Amino acid sequence: MPSITLALYTQANNSNAPDSRDDQIYKEILQAIIDRRLKPATRLPEDSLADAFQVSRTVIRKALQRLALQRMVSIKPKRGASVASPSIKEARDVFVARRVIESGLLDQVVQQVDEEGFLQLRQLAEREIKARADNHRQEEIQLSARFHVQLAMATDNIILSEQVAQLTSITSLIIALYGSDESTGCTCGAHTELLDLLESERLGEAKSWMENHLERIYQSLNIEEKNNPEVDFQSLFKRKDD
Repeated sequence: MPSITLALYTQANNSNAPDSRDDQIYKEILQAIIDRRLKPATRLPEDSLADAFQVSRTVIRKALQRLALQRMVSIKPKRGASVASPSIKEARDVFVARRVIESGLLDQVVQQVDEEGFLQLRQLAEREIKARADNHRQEEIQLSARFHVQLAMATDNIILSEQVAQLTSITSLIIALYGSDESTGCTCGAHTELLDLLESERLGEAKSWMENHLERIYQSLNIEEKNNPEVDFQSLFKRKDD
């Protein structure tokens, strides 16, 4: 079964059982980080989150610990938890890892993806282009991330897919922290270009495209220190039935 992180990008869940309350809270906080409603370095006080979700601090602590294992949250003694704030080196390491993994998996994509699979990927890429044209930046970022994860899932390799999903989540933090208007968008290449290369089995060109695409995103980042933001958790995680 896909991990929750992977399911957030693919909307895939093979279980009909509802999420536990612990999973719901974990998922909501993770989604808020991925969507950049919780910015890097934002403090995550257990008491404030417990009040917002109307649960005990123990439940919140478990969710934060899970997020820390995924490098989405940082927990420091005597300072508590905060949204992770990747360093310059960590940002570079993530993009290096993505270049290696995501260019490397394209062999399997060419071997395994059929016409219907490419059609689904192209529809996703075209939705991203439309979001960009409509200046819906947040939707564009979400669709771009989903494209990379769906491409990895096309290999039918759950380990690769979860690695890409995890790195994509961390990338959302990096772009939130250091991103510019050029960190996504046409200046970094449309994903339809990659699909054209893959469908025509021009594998070498496809790998070069992916490597250059990710490198251009990295080069577009503005590397500088950021201030820690304050957040109203009651409003952010307001229950729909309130």
